[in-house]
Amino acid sequence: MSMHHSRLPVRLTAAPLLTAAAVLALAGPASAHVSVSSPDAAREGYGKVVFRVPTESDTADTTKLVVTLPADTPFLHLTAQPKPGWKVSMQEGTLPEPVEVDGTEITEAVRTVTWTAEGDGIAPGEFDEFALSGGPFPDADLVRFAAEQTYDDGEVVDWDQVQQGDEEPEKPAPTLTLLAASADAHGSGGHGAGADTDEASSASDDQGGSDTWSRVLSAAALAVAALALLGVVRQDRRRA
Repeated sequence: MSMHHSRLPVRLTAAPLLTAAAVLALAGPASAHVSVSSPDAAREGYGKVVFRVPTESDTADTTKLVVTLPADTPFLHLTAQPKPGWKVSMQEGTLPEPVEVDGTEITEAVRTVTWTAEGDGIAPGEFDEFALSGGPFPDADLVRFAAEQTYDDGEVVDWDQVQQGDEEPEKPAPTLTLLAASADAHGSGGHGAGADTDEASSASDDQGGSDTWSRVLSAAALAVAALALLGVVRQDRRRA
């Protein structure tokens, strides 16, 4: 009897453990990249951009980060969040050609933002985050940056490779996916805010319906799993 009961937890837990191990194995290499994300960056709007910088080196600290901003979609307004232990500076420059941003033609913009450690920097096995706020973002699916990471042993790593096809490059450029334009952004650009509100309401309804079906399917899956577990327990008891 004890043999049957001892096998039951193994059958139930082996698959989740293997799945978790596979996820961790796949997530490992990607987590070492310099990446960019945002909680609110949307097309034609303003938002916060966060660069996550891990130290890949086993022996050296990250002491400087230089982010190069896109020249074809420059930011009209840009500010850097103060960061204890780091000095931040912005370098303006002339654009390759004039660009119209939010109804204004600009020929100069912030080209690079540099964070320099005033202490030890980011130690091996650790990461840190560096934030900017600005806009407006372009009416596009994504914004691609370039990053230069410097270690205290002199090594410099350029994160600027553009992905071609399905295979990710060794040093991918930090790429930010933008959210859909908000009603406020459309209104300021001369578009109809009412249509945007209707679209948002429709999207909300669709999302609500999707959530309801998700809950129903989840409940059904739990019920099936419970019945299957009960059947296994009863079968083990009969064998005992």
